[in-house]
Amino acid sequence: MIVMGIFLILAVLGIGNIYLHLHSLPERMAHKSQKLQFEIVAVLGLIALFTHIHIFWIAALLLALIDLPDFSTPLSRIAGSVEKIADVDDGTAASAGEEAAIGQATPAHDRAAPVGSRQSGTAAKEVGSHA
Repeated sequence: MIVMGIFLILAVLGIGNIYLHLHSLPERMAHKSQKLQFEIVAVLGLIALFTHIHIFWIAALLLALIDLPDFSTPLSRIAGSVEKIADVDDGTAASAGEEAAIGQATPAHDRAAPVGSRQSGTAAKEVGSHA
């Protein structure tokens, strides 16, 4: 009877360990391959564990297998290239912000006047053409 009790306890612990190891499979797969969606996979695995709704585990497994494209790196490179093309540095950006604030503070009838008739204390920045 004692041997059967010990065997039963070991069998329950062993099967539970196998179940938890199998249940964390999507999370381990996403962690090993450094996936961006690792946290989503982990949350889906926990939801599946506590609710016993198996579709969450299947979704976590599929999400761990799919390689989502990285959109942030190309977008940041595009933004950097646009800044280089526009030749914008910190000093120019600050003065542009001050000019915008001054432009908003001027009355509407001054802003509507033709460019040649305006009185301006700062020299206009010359823009190169493509031709």
